[in-house]
Amino acid sequence: MRVVSIVMVAALCAANLAVAAAPQQHNHGGAAQAPHACGDPAALPSITCARAPGATFDAKGRLWLAWAIGGHLYVNHSDDLGQSFSPPVVVNRVPEAISAHNENRPKIALDGEGRIFVTWTTPLAKRFTGNVRFSRSLDGGEHFADPVTVNDNLELTSHRFDALGVNAQGDIYVAWLDKRDRLAAERAGQPYAGAALYYALSEDHGATFQKNVKVGDNSCECCRVVMAMDEKGLPVVMWRHIYGDNIRDHALARFSTRDRAGEPVRVSHDNWRIEACPHHGPALSIAGDGVVHMAWFNNAPERHGLFYASAGPGAGALSTPLPFGDYERAASHPDVLSRGGYVYRVWREFDGERNSVLLQYSADGGVTWGEPLHLAETVGEADYPFLLARGKSVYLSWQTQREGYRLIAVAGGL
Repeated sequence: MRVVSIVMVAALCAANLAVAAAPQQHNHGGAAQAPHACGDPAALPSITCARAPGATFDAKGRLWLAWAIGGHLYVNHSDDLGQSFSPPVVVNRVPEAISAHNENRPKIALDGEGRIFVTWTTPLAKRFTGNVRFSRSLDGGEHFADPVTVNDNLELTSHRFDALGVNAQGDIYVAWLDKRDRLAAERAGQPYAGAALYYALSEDHGATFQKNVKVGDNSCECCRVVMAMDEKGLPVVMWRHIYGDNIRDHALARFSTRDRAGEPVRVSHDNWRIEACPHHGPALSIAGDGVVHMAWFNNAPERHGLFYASAGPGAGALSTPLPFGDYERAASHPDVLSRGGYVYRVWREFDGERNSVLLQYSADGGVTWGEPLHLAETVGEADYPFLLARGKSVYLSWQTQREGYRLIAVAGGL
């Protein structure tokens, strides 16, 4: 594993912002297990061998990871920015199938008191079916409670692609794509496009969840759902939606109260018509002033590639979506993060041999953007890039087959 340290660029010295310019390599204790050991059933579980980890920083700056191997979900942490990791703690003592790839991966979040919450999807016997699972730790990750199923519909259908959010009040929200209504429509001989977006709320730190609530029908079936908390601590959820004749654009729903989501609003109008799920979900971040920052991919004939847009607080107007990334190099799977007036976006590109992660930043809330900067690359399989905030600093979280888990500094000193 490697960490990229940051070289201050002259144009941003006055703003005390650092951006990635040249890599410096460090050995990470978390990668002590050699790559060939990942295929050894007798080897101890290691983050190095995980495919799609979930990651977050807690309020004290400790890095937490959730990852799956061999039917178990594991959680461990790092106090030195990924150079070494604590021994992994198993979440589900009884093994079960766990989705841990691409758009559908374990999630991890903490509240202000240090409680740890994890969600994941467990596939069922029939293809494209599953349940959303949840567990928590009340002792700082030493032990986890037996998992529970969040979806209250237990039919053999799809409850998958979960998103997890926790606000400053400690409310826990889980949202996911759900096909219970499609199943009911099929039984009634009625058409139903895609799936639906559902959520469940816990107001007691995950001890119980309230009844599942539907946000809207006709979501795309298998693109990741993303969630962020607004300046009031209320969830905002974004997902790929089906409009008209199989147009797969994006929708956004803002909660009006802690237990009620507003009507979904269409936020992309690229008109990508495809009779299949693209497996390519959006990204979402909300600044302290309530501005919503979004990024997504579409592949319509006239409008294709990556796009960024923002929307003001409340029912604020959507900005004109702007393209970014190199479409000819398969620019894909963006993530976005806002910190103060600064906004960062990362994405993956492929040149036929190497996967690369590129970064752009904006110092004026997403109005204008600097030139793309090369953050990292790898030969071989690579996960999607994600941005993490640690106080006033920003990091790239990236899992690669060759290097294992990598935490790469993006910006600091905001």
